[in-house]
Amino acid sequence: MNPPKPISFSRYQMFVVAVLAFLQFTIILDFMVMSPLGAIVMPELGITPSQFGWAVSAYAFSAALSGIMSAGFADRFDRKRLLLFFYGGFVLGTALCAYAPTFHWLLGARIVTGLFGGVIGSVVLAISTDLFPLEMRGRVMGFVQTAFAASQVLGLPAGLYFANLWNWHAPFVAIVAIALLAGIIIAIYMRPVTAHLALKQEHSPWGHFIATLRHPNYTMAFAVTAILATGGFMLMPFSSAFLVNNVGIDLAHIPTIYLVTGLATVFAGPLIGRAADRFGKYQTFCFGSAVSIVMVAIWTNMGPTPLWLVVIVNVLLFVGIFSRIIPSQALLSAIPEIQRRGAFNAISASLQQFSGGIASLAAGWLIVQDPNGHLRHFDWLGAIVIAATLLSLVLMYRIHKAVPERLARWPR
Repeated sequence: MNPPKPISFSRYQMFVVAVLAFLQFTIILDFMVMSPLGAIVMPELGITPSQFGWAVSAYAFSAALSGIMSAGFADRFDRKRLLLFFYGGFVLGTALCAYAPTFHWLLGARIVTGLFGGVIGSVVLAISTDLFPLEMRGRVMGFVQTAFAASQVLGLPAGLYFANLWNWHAPFVAIVAIALLAGIIIAIYMRPVTAHLALKQEHSPWGHFIATLRHPNYTMAFAVTAILATGGFMLMPFSSAFLVNNVGIDLAHIPTIYLVTGLATVFAGPLIGRAADRFGKYQTFCFGSAVSIVMVAIWTNMGPTPLWLVVIVNVLLFVGIFSRIIPSQALLSAIPEIQRRGAFNAISASLQQFSGGIASLAAGWLIVQDPNGHLRHFDWLGAIVIAATLLSLVLMYRIHKAVPERLARWPR
């Protein structure tokens, strides 16, 4: 039996996917740019790996707090207006990062950015779920998550170039400029997203939050979301420092690694999304998990390695990561009812950020930097990420088995 033929996008749906992907590009770039800047920021501000871990975690913890605070209200407003409100705060926080002269200023700026930016991803997911049926969500998530790759292709090399040409503040100035453009496009051309407002909800925001948090069908999804955050937050903040100090890659070649990896995943993202819709979301997730386990084991145990081989390993690692993120988001989008999608995604985002913040702090505590700059115990992080990947496979299987029954009862 041949897999079903994918449903085609309408012109407006294509516009929505494009604008949400562009928005995600700015959000992800703001977070991702901290990783390659680590090798520059730590010596320039005179901070330790542990302090840099706090700078990364500050975003995550404040995003976790704002997710909890916004969950009760997430389904009570037009999702477009909610998106614009938080996006405006994100731009403000990024502007503060652009002028941070000290570690404590940077820490405060990351907190502000996280308070607003951490909620945006959940609103994007709610909009994507409202406007697209489950049969299309693999492709939707594939295109939206391609923003992650685009941030490497366009953003990270440019950010590092600007940082090397001027200073590490310059990439944040550029993010503010393109974020303002994205906000204007959304405000003018995107239609309101209000179908959920016609459905019955709890009388109070607090009641809506508690009812969503305690919903028995959501527990497994929340657990998977928290576990999936472990890998990126644990490995990525110290990736550039690891490549420079342990693997022997010159700092000037780091943009090349991100550029090639980003180009590969720009093409891989939509293909992974199409595969998830056509061959099965859990099956695609299993493939991505297998690739991730192998490549994490290799990547975190590398010693001095030629640049070309590092590029290949990094590309395969990110293909594995994307092959987990895209189908998992599509599959988890089938869990909540339409009137709870905003709260469900806000709580999920909060758990993801909190779990990621813990992972980043744990990485900062585990990593020890020798006087010559060499990072010790990086292989320990790889073992933890592999264990989390195996656990997520088991939990995601249970969600996979439960989704068909839920779709028979609930609207998509």
